[in-house]
Amino acid sequence: MIDISASVMQFLLAFVVLGPLVGAAAALLPAPPGLRGSSPDQAVLRHGVTVTGTILLAAVVLAIGFDHDHPSKMQATTDISWIPALDVRIHLGVDGISLPLLVLTALLTFLCALYSYFNMPAGPSPKAFVALLLVLESGTLATFAVLDLLLFFLAFEIVLIPMYFLIARWGGEARQPAAWKFILYTLLGSVVMLLGLLLIGLEAGTFDMVALATDNGRGLSTSVQVIAVLAIGLGLAVKTPMWPLHTWLPDAHTAAPTVGSVLLAGVLLKMGTYGFVRIVLPVAPDGMKTFAPYLAAFAVVGIIYGSLACLALARSGAGGDLKRLIAYSSVGHMGFVLLGIATMTPTGVNGALFANIAHGLITGLLFFLVGAVKDRYGTADLDTLAGATGAALYGRAPRLGGLLAFAAVASLGLPGLAGFWGEMLALFGAFDPADGLSRPAFLTFMAIGAFGTLLTAAYLLVVVRRVCMGARPQEAHDEQWAEPLADVRAYEFAAWTPLVALTVIAGLWPAVLLGLTDPAVQQLLAGGKS
Repeated sequence: MIDISASVMQFLLAFVVLGPLVGAAAALLPAPPGLRGSSPDQAVLRHGVTVTGTILLAAVVLAIGFDHDHPSKMQATTDISWIPALDVRIHLGVDGISLPLLVLTALLTFLCALYSYFNMPAGPSPKAFVALLLVLESGTLATFAVLDLLLFFLAFEIVLIPMYFLIARWGGEARQPAAWKFILYTLLGSVVMLLGLLLIGLEAGTFDMVALATDNGRGLSTSVQVIAVLAIGLGLAVKTPMWPLHTWLPDAHTAAPTVGSVLLAGVLLKMGTYGFVRIVLPVAPDGMKTFAPYLAAFAVVGIIYGSLACLALARSGAGGDLKRLIAYSSVGHMGFVLLGIATMTPTGVNGALFANIAHGLITGLLFFLVGAVKDRYGTADLDTLAGATGAALYGRAPRLGGLLAFAAVASLGLPGLAGFWGEMLALFGAFDPADGLSRPAFLTFMAIGAFGTLLTAAYLLVVVRRVCMGARPQEAHDEQWAEPLADVRAYEFAAWTPLVALTVIAGLWPAVLLGLTDPAVQQLLAGGKS
């Protein structure tokens, strides 16, 4: 840790949250003549890379200056009165729970901007694309940094509009219905969530999330907590997404451009599970205890459902879309996150937070790779890719095939890679849930979840076999498939290498992440009485 003054840390966090908004406004202005390069479009795309790179650098410096000896303490805090009549404050801060999500968001957005500079999706002006990407980044970062319930809601909502336009204007086939389904589902969930947030704030007399977590529900009656958890939980479950509120996700992923899918899976889904950990668990523990068995039940159903849907899409003749399959896999993976949260134990919640980060890294990489496959073959349809000769990535583009196989085995939870630890800890948490929860029920959930890991391995290995294996190029009889295929390009290598490296590091050295989250989780579950 480098000793950085509190004022500098405050500035860094404020800059990380607000910097992308300033960059979005600047993206819409005409580029100065000396910075246009070969075209204005190139200039604005370079602007997006510069801004997101600067934000990533600030986030890394913030992480370096973070006091790792006290990760449960809110750091880099800013607390300014905003609406005195409602006691709403501009309250920012980070701890061991939110810091990894901030860095993950900054990293994925930078990699998406870098990827788009070389491979801009077809659609309207790049100016609007870059501006929307930066607004999306600002809203997501704010969600993980704000410590006021109403500010959390505002940040939660900011991301909806840019993601809607990214899907509707730069997406593929059926993008308009998918975009409408995405925004209607999430807006409806947000309205219900707002009612729960207002109920907590008005009943407790404050919207400050730190004060509410410290009080640990003592200022709220059990009935208020139950109603609040139901309302807030529904809103968060839509964004997570939890089965059966997941139906917007496959359509959105299938229609979204590559970078839209990466950010949707890698960052936006984490906002829902983060809300459960940051708000629901510490603020309304009695209400959460009431709904925890139901949350766990929906979670394990989602694990099995997502895996079976993927198996159905992966089988020969099903006409399954590879992007759609990865989207359904997210339903299963996020089920493990929800199961960990539902245990209400430090082990389970730490597993959920670890799985959050692992899913962002691995599924972000998977969507990058699937986008690259679609660019090369002109389709993501599995039956077309695995036709008479097979896509044969091992033979035609061995590095791309190897990376796809790596991402698949990381996603199925191979020990030594990031996907293993979160799911294992979530299952361990279910083995011994919090006091007051039915252990037989959670043992059943654990067994079902463990069976889901076998199904996950099954469909991912089928995908690898169908896409990576097949006839070698010289054996192919179809001229279209026999043509040379570009392997991993330099810009793709630059965009994907950090995700591969972090997946390996998190798998081999999980203490780096768990050392941040565990003290913060212990304090959060104890109501700040550590």
